[in-house]
Amino acid sequence: MISWIKGELVSSWQANNKFYILINCQGLGYEIQTLESVILDINTNKISEKDIILWLKHIKKEDSDMLFGFNSKEQRDFFIQILNIKGIGSQIGMALLNKFSVNQLINSIANNDKKSISSVQGIGQKMTDRIILELKSKVIKTQIEKENLNKNNFLEENIDLDSIFKDIDLTLQSLNYPKKEIKKLLPKLINNIKNNKNSSLEKDSISFENLLKEAMKYLDKQ
Repeated sequence: MISWIKGELVSSWQANNKFYILINCQGLGYEIQTLESVILDINTNKISEKDIILWLKHIKKEDSDMLFGFNSKEQRDFFIQILNIKGIGSQIGMALLNKFSVNQLINSIANNDKKSISSVQGIGQKMTDRIILELKSKVIKTQIEKENLNKNNFLEENIDLDSIFKDIDLTLQSLNYPKKEIKKLLPKLINNIKNNKNSSLEKDSISFENLLKEAMKYLDKQ
């Protein structure tokens, strides 16, 4: 299995809303269908023409071999998830990733935003419903894992805050709030602190009382 490729750009072109590049890798020319964003990054020198690295998905059929290239492993892996949905082919996957970032797609699926997904050419209502049905549980799991990772990294850098959050967790449980909702809430509070989205959660005014108040306010709405 070919996971990624590093080489020098030979040529790039567009045909029928599809984007292609030809890469020279150790004397072999690899024709790869890619995203418009990759072409733009090359044209604006964000990617060196002499040192292109793409994450690949190789699709082998009876009458063809096709390579699809992406800037990131995250894009490639999401493309693979789309391909695993029955009745959805590679061009639908490329169309989705040409129009939206992976984070935008994850948010649209998690929030049942059918309007955004169905706005992509070639995707009707039935296909939109299938995409959301098949991927919703997976993208929500991905969101939770990312939030937990960000939470853990942030708390490791802020030991005092880590202690406060542990007390908040125990207090909320003692007040009989659902553990599942508490687990979902804490990363949101940390994100609000990091981004100063709430005046009472600015780093300089953080306290156990403020955090508990914000947490209870959120959980009471659920």
